[in-house]
Amino acid sequence: MDFSPQKRRILSQGPDGKERLNMLEGMKRRQARFPNKTRLGPFVCLIFLVMGFIASIPVDAYAQESYAFTIARVKYDGGGDWYGDPESLPELLSFVRRETLVDVAPREEVVELSNDNLYSYPYIYLTGHGNVRWTSSEALRLRRYLEQGGFLHIDDNYGLDVHIRRELKKVFPELELIELPFDHPIFHAAFDFPNGLPKVHEHDGKPPQGFALMDEDGRVMVFYTYETDLGDGWEPQSVHEKPEALREASLQMGANILVYAMTH
Repeated sequence: MDFSPQKRRILSQGPDGKERLNMLEGMKRRQARFPNKTRLGPFVCLIFLVMGFIASIPVDAYAQESYAFTIARVKYDGGGDWYGDPESLPELLSFVRRETLVDVAPREEVVELSNDNLYSYPYIYLTGHGNVRWTSSEALRLRRYLEQGGFLHIDDNYGLDVHIRRELKKVFPELELIELPFDHPIFHAAFDFPNGLPKVHEHDGKPPQGFALMDEDGRVMVFYTYETDLGDGWEPQSVHEKPEALREASLQMGANILVYAMTH
């Protein structure tokens, strides 16, 4: 996958940015040489173990070289359940890895906006049912992250709307959330959604809407999915018992968001 200039910039920020970019370049070269390669990570680790070298090699080195990037879930204060739908992101990432060319780590990490590791993640995800509260320092850090190429996906799990709109005003007081038209690239990045977001969970009869905050070049920095509850659709089918076709649509739309985020 060819990272956009914005994503290269965000990945170059924060701790070990140069090493991270070198790793990405190495992965791209390996993928070009072996486009249909299978994952040999566990087998390679076994070889090193047999040879007696495993003790001298950091365990994290394998994880860093295995995937092009990792996404993160935002942990926030205010009392809302930032941890909601705990299996949603692993399910989405499994789908993305299986159905697209995006070489993303199979599990997300957790990040707070006050943490320097924020710049390690080109895509961050926020969800919940209730209150969100960012300090002025967190709002400023989020603004810098987004302006430098980062991407925030907010998925309303119902009850988030009034709180997240208030907090986004701390970040970009001069910007307004705008509803994206159905022909926007985010609805067609990997799978076509000519009618916009799928309606995953019914709350109060409102249609699903996709809102955005954009930079001066028209790049979506924040994508806010409202009245759809994509995370419910990403969860294992046994959790919410959604029809398989609806769950598939949820995963496809999630893949679109991630592909758009990494290519714009």
